[in-house]
Amino acid sequence: MDSSSSSAVQATAGYYQASVGLRFFRFALGTSQKLWPALATRAAVRLFCTPLPPKWLQRRAAWAADWKVAQWPFEDAQLTVYTQAAQPHGPVALLVHGWGGHARQLLPLAESLAQHGLRPVLLEMPAHGRSAGSTSNLPQFARAIDYAVGRLQQEGHEIGLLAAHSLGANAAAYAASRGIGIGKLVLLAPPASPRNYTRYFAQVFGLSETTRAAMQKHIEAREGVLMQHFEPRAVAPRIRVPTLVVHDRGDAINAFTDGQAFAQAIQGAQLLPTEGLGHRKLLKDPAVVAKVVLFAR
Repeated sequence: MDSSSSSAVQATAGYYQASVGLRFFRFALGTSQKLWPALATRAAVRLFCTPLPPKWLQRRAAWAADWKVAQWPFEDAQLTVYTQAAQPHGPVALLVHGWGGHARQLLPLAESLAQHGLRPVLLEMPAHGRSAGSTSNLPQFARAIDYAVGRLQQEGHEIGLLAAHSLGANAAAYAASRGIGIGKLVLLAPPASPRNYTRYFAQVFGLSETTRAAMQKHIEAREGVLMQHFEPRAVAPRIRVPTLVVHDRGDAINAFTDGQAFAQAIQGAQLLPTEGLGHRKLLKDPAVVAKVVLFAR
């Protein structure tokens, strides 16, 4: 295992809290995959598709009075949409968080975009933040972005920018490749291979390759799309809008080479490398925010 894979496995273990809980799930999944493989597969799918930390932990902080919060029914769950009561009349900047994230993480970027004439709209995915639902996944993220863009356009808005973080960036790239009407695309710390995360997950929980492959096939069959269709070489040839990729060289969640892969595969894409910001600090770093705003204008 190379150093980037080792770091990703460690980060995945940390995400699931390397503790008594993790050891319990390892034991339960390890036992069930020997005695009842189908049950192990279903349990692995459920755990893999459950965002952490629990969404109720992200609801405590109140939003300022100048932000409006709306819920849009979506599939069997809900999307939460945050807009400013007095927004600029310019094009919409649709901002999307990553897996286990929430809309508030994008406030620094949203507020700066608003100061420069764009209308920030923050999208919170099913099972995240204030949105209903207990599970989600990458294909659903992509469908939610497609739906949100279409609904905003139906309301008469021009989508000048789609900016997304981590798994949301992967979903945004996929949605952009399918021709949604956006002006520019910003990918913040995107992962290049969703399939790799099933492998990291399997290593953390001691799953056999048979169980891991069955889990992947179950998700692909249910969602109607293969994980490889989200990788840079699959989506990049169909992305026709100006694209900026921002990635930190020391990102322990998604390796810097993931961002490079997107930047190299998307024609004309710009790569903005950062140092010392890791996976999440780049979302509020003033220099990064300023450069994203400059790109968006």
